Amino acid sequence: MLLKIFLFLFGFGLTTIGSIYMICYLNLFSIGYNFFEYVNFIIRRIECLNFFFGIILMILSITIGGKNELYL
Repeated sequence: MLLKIFLFLFGFGLTTIGSIYMICYLNLFSIGYNFFEYVNFIIRRIECLNFFFGIILMILSITIGGKNELYL
């Protein structure tokens, strides 16, 4: 149970960090990037991929349950 809470909080932290970087990189639109170039840039940055890793960790911590444990 404690492991699931830790994984959820760790995933939440990664999601927060990744979303902050994505918001910061929105400034690329002001220098002439279009939406597809922005998405291409974000996919290649590891700090923005933290968002997706965090979402995956949170989903896994919620859905994977033990025998007699309550879901988070």
